[in-house]
Amino acid sequence: MSNYPLATNTWNNKELEAIQSVIDSDNYTMGDHVSKFEHDFGKFINRKYCLMVSSGSAANLISIASFFYTKNPMLKKGDEVLVPAVSWSTTYFPLQQFGLKLKFVDIDLNTLNYDLDALQSAITSNTKMIVAVNLLGNPNDFDTINEIIKNKNIFIFEDNCESLGAEYKGKQTGTFGVIGTFSTYFSHHISTMEGGFVATDNEELYHILLSLRAHGWTRNLPKKNHVANKSDDWFEESFRFVLPGYNVRPIEMSGAIGIKQLEKTPSFLKKRRENAELFVKLFKNHPNYLIQKDIDKSSWFGFSLIIKPNSNLKRKDIINILQKNKVEFRPIVTGNFVRNEVMKYFDYEVHEELKNANHLHDNGFFVGNSHRNLSKNIYFLSKLLS
Repeated sequence: MSNYPLATNTWNNKELEAIQSVIDSDNYTMGDHVSKFEHDFGKFINRKYCLMVSSGSAANLISIASFFYTKNPMLKKGDEVLVPAVSWSTTYFPLQQFGLKLKFVDIDLNTLNYDLDALQSAITSNTKMIVAVNLLGNPNDFDTINEIIKNKNIFIFEDNCESLGAEYKGKQTGTFGVIGTFSTYFSHHISTMEGGFVATDNEELYHILLSLRAHGWTRNLPKKNHVANKSDDWFEESFRFVLPGYNVRPIEMSGAIGIKQLEKTPSFLKKRRENAELFVKLFKNHPNYLIQKDIDKSSWFGFSLIIKPNSNLKRKDIINILQKNKVEFRPIVTGNFVRNEVMKYFDYEVHEELKNANHLHDNGFFVGNSHRNLSKNIYFLSKLLS
């Protein structure tokens, strides 16, 4: 038994009953439950079009793909894309797979999002897209980012997989980019076993995404759409392929579970923020650790701790203490992603020095947050690290 778990189960009988309802219906692939979850999710985040997929990684994949298939392509092979040096692997992999050139930009050690001065200086006339990742629940400073790209032909793609329910100036994160992506994996804010979402207000992108999600065919497109002239002949449209798509459809059980999870989301977020208040109170201005600074209204995926540059502590000693006391922990996402062997497959460059990303990589870790009251766990952690 862990003294401080990384993640906890968010299900009860509601989710089990939802699974049984799918079993009773004998329809297991994407159907009415997925459709309702998409509708409810769009209403929750205030986005016109929401598309459920099999994972947050799949959401990133078909999102990047969609930018290549608009009538006036938003991206083409070789275009320069700015990315933060700290994020999850499948933030970057679709960019590599579509032949984009990545420029890695340093992060801010306090917010864990972009170092905004570095971001501004990284932009060139070749920059076509900025990938904004809201890390560990923390929204980006979108006012500043939008000011930086003002009057430039640059758009934002938003990876919000760790930050469902976060807000920036009263607006939900995942709705600031042309497309925003979400994850509903077990350890995230809500869980549908595996699952993810793509959200956009752009109808053309939505229609492209509908096709890409399911084999690149026309079957799931509305009669009037931006992708293909669709006939009324169902047989002809059954196996008609117009885009080089995938199969990243969700299962019907995940949709049914998601409907119930979304109903609970406000209470989940409330408890996560209450836990965060205590964590910040105990660790703010700590002599040895930096903690994440909330930009506006974080949804607090987890609690990061980075050993301060002037501290004599060594991370290996700290994680030994945590392990002995059964406190679960992880690196802060991937650390500095450029330090992974997989980079040999990328077309990329590093903008200036990734000083902060490297310090986080060598000196950072995070512990979990939950929809449950973690007061005892957080006090226990504070005592261990005092």
